[in-house]
Amino acid sequence: MIERTVAWLGGFRRLHRRYERKADRFAAFAAFAAAIVCTRRLSE
Repeated sequence: MIERTVAWLGGFRRLHRRYERKADRFAAFAAFAAAIVCTRRLSE
């Protein structure tokens, strides 16, 4: 299950490499990407 989640989040270019210097910004982008993945999965 973890590998699948990481693969879904890997589709977001911003999370592919860590461009953000601050950890809180990176965590915000990761949470936003997870929300997008969840809404896509629910709409299927």
